[in-house]
Amino acid sequence: MSIGWNDNAPIYRQLKDRVIGMMLDGALKAGDALPSVRQIAAEYQLNPITVSKAYQELVDEQLVEKRRGIGMYVTEGASEKLLASERERFLREEWPAMLERIRLLGLNVDQLLASEHGGQA
Repeated sequence: MSIGWNDNAPIYRQLKDRVIGMMLDGALKAGDALPSVRQIAAEYQLNPITVSKAYQELVDEQLVEKRRGIGMYVTEGASEKLLASERERFLREEWPAMLERIRLLGLNVDQLLASEHGGQA
């Protein structure tokens, strides 16, 4: 997990988003263990409380489960749950702005599809 932090969001949120990204792209699957809080804190020079906060949010969202004494594990169905919620968020928050931008630029479906393949309509 290569990490470059930015100042636009709290580090615990950025760490949580990285773990979510790893779940969405299949790098972390159901039943996989997350690296320990101490390991992440040492590797990325973070306060363990910061790492714990990120992990706790994942637990609160039932994407990860704590197994007392042995660590944190990705829950069954976490990827599907994330995909559904990310799709919903995209459609609710990002897509309307994209549609408006497309309309303002006077683009049509043929132009958009042609640009996907490197050509022009």
